[in-house]
Amino acid sequence: MVEFLTTIDKRKILHVDLDAFYAQIEMRDQPELRSKPLIIARDPTQNNGHGVVATANYAARQLGIHSAMSAFEAKRLAPNGIFLSPNFTKYKVVSAQIHDIFRRFTNKVEPVAFDEAYLDVTANVLSGATLAAEIRHQILKETHLTSSIGVSHNKLLAKLGSEYNKPNGVTVINHENQLQFLDCLSISAFRGVGRKTKEKFDKLGITNGLELRQMSREELKTEFGKMGEHLYWQARGVHFGAVEWQRQRQSVGKEETFDRALRETNAVQIEFKRLVNSLVMSMNRQKIVGRTLNIKIRDEQFNTITRAITQDDPWTLNEATLVMAAQTMFDDNIGPDFSVRLLGVSMSNLQSATFEEMSLF
Repeated sequence: MVEFLTTIDKRKILHVDLDAFYAQIEMRDQPELRSKPLIIARDPTQNNGHGVVATANYAARQLGIHSAMSAFEAKRLAPNGIFLSPNFTKYKVVSAQIHDIFRRFTNKVEPVAFDEAYLDVTANVLSGATLAAEIRHQILKETHLTSSIGVSHNKLLAKLGSEYNKPNGVTVINHENQLQFLDCLSISAFRGVGRKTKEKFDKLGITNGLELRQMSREELKTEFGKMGEHLYWQARGVHFGAVEWQRQRQSVGKEETFDRALRETNAVQIEFKRLVNSLVMSMNRQKIVGRTLNIKIRDEQFNTITRAITQDDPWTLNEATLVMAAQTMFDDNIGPDFSVRLLGVSMSNLQSATFEEMSLF
């Protein structure tokens, strides 16, 4: 059996990741914060201990603070740390500046969040390393922020590269050095290896990429199921996913046609709950949010109406909130004697989900 798949992948892919983006913006705007542990989260002493860390500067990270940690735990680790509530309006403006810079080098840009994106620069005659240097220079010049960039022939290696040399670094991974790079990575650096998976690897005595690559495909699938398959190819640097730069889907939605018409408000509410539940699961899975909530109603005479509510900011993917909004549109437009043969709920004006949409804030 061939030990690993050899491919000739001539793409040039960059993964650009701003260093501690939210914290870096605040330190740029308030230089006195640079030497202090800075945590972007609501102060838990003023918020009944609730909240979660969006990001932290490197002074705070040295104390063990990281993204998605509870603000309460961050306060315990850094009792004298500075807590600032996220200012997403400001972060959006800076993010737009940075993504404008990306598009000067290529139109093939896949935004992942406010602070990171994949770029396919294959068509550019300059080397990936040269382009990475240029992009980092322009970001620093125009926004006074540093970034880290991974350069490789696929998205997996570019992402691992940007994480490897932080902050303010560039890592180039090519066909010649990719196995050497992967072999030296700690097992926790591989995509999908969280705390529980890491604990399982610890029991197996697997600590780095080389030891991971020495495990057979069958062993990995037995131990980790589908994740084992992904890890098998990760250890060999194989990934064929394209930079998804084309325009996103216009909408995502769910609808249901009924054999018997719905004639009671309670039945409509039940269907809205089911449809919204399915919609939210789909959007969470795709990591997208939307600014426009739409409903579609068709009666027994096949008359169809659609109604929508558009917000300035994306809807929070909270089922109760969305069901209430859908039911309100229904009640405002349909009289008491109704007969519904089709009901639909959808979301449009889509964009990638980020910390901004997390209800934890």
